[in-house]
Amino acid sequence: MKTKLLALAAALALTGCSGPGPDAPEKGLADPAKKDIAMRLVSSAENSTLDWKAQYGYIEDIGDGRGYTAGVIGFCSGTGDMLKVVERYTAARPGNALERFLPALRAVVGGDSHEGLGDAFTEAWARVADDTAFRRAQDAERDETYLDPAVARAEADGLSALGQFVYYDAFVMHGYADAKGTVGFRTIRAEAVEAADPPSRGGDEEAYLDAFLDARVRAIRQEPSHSDASRVETAQRVFVHEGRLQLETPLVWKVYGESFRIDGP
Repeated sequence: MKTKLLALAAALALTGCSGPGPDAPEKGLADPAKKDIAMRLVSSAENSTLDWKAQYGYIEDIGDGRGYTAGVIGFCSGTGDMLKVVERYTAARPGNALERFLPALRAVVGGDSHEGLGDAFTEAWARVADDTAFRRAQDAERDETYLDPAVARAEADGLSALGQFVYYDAFVMHGYADAKGTVGFRTIRAEAVEAADPPSRGGDEEAYLDAFLDARVRAIRQEPSHSDASRVETAQRVFVHEGRLQLETPLVWKVYGESFRIDGP
């Protein structure tokens, strides 16, 4: 009997039926599956869909004072990151349909003007959406300007995959530094650190993330165009209180009144 029990235990271990152990290595957003979950979470807020890969051709003016919003994370003509995407694309694909709009894109940074852009630009943006070079330009700008610095800062603060996503989403929505009429990630984090110690300083991660989200809600409510805080309160705050520090699925949340669910990678 003892031999049979030992054999059964070995079989369960080999088939993985016992599930991951408590010492299983944690995975951050550098892990492709975790990164994809983060992309889907951001897309639920930015585009009202989990299909983030279908958003490369998205473009419209949403009336937030930042001109056109477009692409996989909402690059804006008024903030300059849309310009960077087109510059990257042009470096990889000279003569592309967006290259002729570079002077206009440079001129509208800092405002909400469409001068020199208009329908011709939005139609060209949508038309090149399936070009691999254009998609790579968007991915590179997203990672270099938003994802990578957010993850690096989160890792330095001792945060898990959830914390890395929380930082990343704040980078996407608020930018790193304060701008006219907005509060940036840097200030939001400073307020959070003042209220609670991050794990790197011996603090509890859930308590720290709650403090960060409190600061972010205050930042959101200072911006008339972003006064709805459901992106935090009925999504990220829910994950924190459920203890899903590794973005464990299923994830169920609401944002801007819409319900979403991720059951697995």
